[in-house]
Amino acid sequence: MGSSYHQFCPVAKAVELLDERWTLLVIRELVCGTERFNELRRGLPRMSPTLLSRRLHQLTHAGIVERHVKDNDVRYVLTQAGHELRPVVEALAAWGIRWIGELGDEDLDPKLLLWDMHRNVDRTAVPDGRTVIEFQFPDVPPNSRRWWLVITSDEVDVCDTDPGHAVTVTVTAGVRSMVEVWRGNLSWSDALRLHAVEVQGPEALRRAVPRWFTLPEWASVPRPA
Repeated sequence: MGSSYHQFCPVAKAVELLDERWTLLVIRELVCGTERFNELRRGLPRMSPTLLSRRLHQLTHAGIVERHVKDNDVRYVLTQAGHELRPVVEALAAWGIRWIGELGDEDLDPKLLLWDMHRNVDRTAVPDGRTVIEFQFPDVPPNSRRWWLVITSDEVDVCDTDPGHAVTVTVTAGVRSMVEVWRGNLSWSDALRLHAVEVQGPEALRRAVPRWFTLPEWASVPRPA
């Protein structure tokens, strides 16, 4: 827990726990349903494993998280106190998308983008069998340029190396343009019309790609004029 403000105010007491660097983003990942350590790291790619371990320990000690161990499977699960932070996280997301619209180049992380997209796939809208979407971002360094989502009826996997399966469709975009679509600043239809995003593959599948994803709830938050 961070240093004390020495105030009885409940806002001060809550902030003592929650305002340490990365803490609320760890909670964001847990609220989104991530439970395993390595999966948390994928949602927090710039957070060191050591610091993530420390924050999970602090949250467990504070009664926000419970550590469940079964055989070699370790999961971090929100307690009732943790679940009650969901509306706090959602309110912060809505406020941030409404009032902090400017993104620097350093904010545009394809690894985080694909991780967020993978948990918002509508598997009922994707064709039966295995669907492989290759994403190409020509404007990022070569080692982060190509990504794959492998979608089956059971799971969605994010790959940063070729999974070896036939590609169903290929999506090519600048990473900023794809982030703008994901944040709801640019619609799929406008992005495709302006060629900010291009999809290659059979025509019926190309047209269907936008329906394969459910945008995050905060993407629909109205922006100020």
